[in-house]
Formats: sequence, structure tokens, C-alpha cells
Amino acid sequence: MRAPDWLTARPVAHRGLHDRAHGIIENMPSAVAAAADRGFAIEVDIQLSADGEAMVHHDAVLGRLTEGGTERIADMTAAALKQVVFRGTTDRMMTLSDLCTLVAGRVPLVVEVKSAFTGDRRLVHRMAQVLADYRGPVVAMSFDPDQVLAVREIAPALPRGIVAQRTYDHDYWQHLPPAKRDAMVGLRHGFQTQPHFVAYWIDQLPAPAPWIARNVFGCPLLTWTVRTDEQRRRAAQLADQMIFEGFLPEP
Repeated sequence: MRAPDWLTARPVAHRGLHDRAHGIIENMPSAVAAAADRGFAIEVDIQLSADGEAMVHHDAVLGRLTEGGTERIADMTAAALKQVVFRGTTDRMMTLSDLCTLVAGRVPLVVEVKSAFTGDRRLVHRMAQVLADYRGPVVAMSFDPDQVLAVREIAPALPRGIVAQRTYDHDYWQHLPPAKRDAMVGLRHGFQTQPHFVAYWIDQLPAPAPWIARNVFGCPLLTWTVRTDEQRRRAAQLADQMIFEGFLPEP
């Protein structure tokens, strides 16, 4: 199964159309609504709460965007997370169900499954439950090949993608065992995970693996996160669509 054509038809707003200076915070309802109102597809992140809910949030811990707090998302219930105060806005954290209700199929959703690379599949299970009743265009993706495989096995009808880059030697990745990092290099897991699309870091394009995925296996190529004019030109040359932030492209 190829990724649907609508996936690359419109630019994808990274964590919604956010503008922190104007109180529109990433992954919050206002950012999602702003992107949908302008006709952009929307990329969001989901994390698992302590009680098994899929919460729309990027970071594994609170603090970067919130009024105090350093708690882990995984240690808080959905009800508690919905009460967390974010700086500069009256918005509150959404569940994936809340997101689906808000968007209501108006534009495509690109849902990134965040992972601690432990093999825990509960977030994919919950996402699949929620999206089973959603009638709008939606795909799922993850950096973690195990989560992409979980999507393949738990929700085979849901289009799935791998988020990737050429190297994994930054400090961010050092907590992973070398074997896991090696498996991610060059999309070596592809015959097992069978992604329908690839989302690749703009700073590491061009690269052989996404070129092969796109031109040999027919996987559409998204690229992230496009912020500058130069990156936008390269995205137009090297990928099928961009995941953008910080400016307004034509939808």
C-alpha cells in the first residue's frame, strides 16, 4: 500500500501553526485550529499518560512550555495533564480524541508516536482505538522502528511512516543501545516495518536511503523541519512535501 496522495498535497504545519509570541503554543488547540483554518495538514506528537491515554504533547517531561513542573507525562493521568498551565496561553493539553474532534476531518493529520524505545506498544494500541472511529485523513509515524512495526501489526489499514535521519551520533541518541541505532541507519528495518512514507531531516538530504525509498519503492518523502528559505528550496527539489515551521507557505 502506498501512502495516500493527500499526504503530500499540502504543506504540513509542524506541531500546528504555532506562534509563541502571540500565545499560540505548539500542539495546543489554537495552533491546530490556526493550521486547519488555513488549509494546512497538521503534524502533532503523542505521548502516553499514566492511565493509558494518548496525549498531544511533544516532550516527555513538563517544563519547557509550562508554568513550572518537571513531571514526566508518563507519570501523570490524562485528567491531571489537562489541568497543566502553559505559559502565555489559556489553552490546555488535548487527548488524541480531543484533537480528532477539533479537526473533524477538515485537513490531514500526521501523528508522530513518541517513544522511549522500550518496546512498549500501549500508545499505539490507544492510538489505534481512537483512530478506528475517525473518518478524516490521518497517518501515523515514529522515529522508533518498533512503533512503526506495531502500527503495521495492530492497525494495518492505517498508513504508516518512519521518521529518520542519516546519523544518530548526537547526544540525544546515546541512551539507545548501539544495535538499535545501527538498525535505524539507512532504513535497514524497512523490509520488516514496510513504511508507506518516509519523513527525513532536511539538514541530511540528499541521502541514499530516502532516495531509494522514494525512487525505487515509491514511498513519498516528507522532510522536516523546514524553517528557512534555503531549506524550502531544497525541500522542493529533494522531497514531495515539507513539514514547516515559522512562516506561512501557500497551502
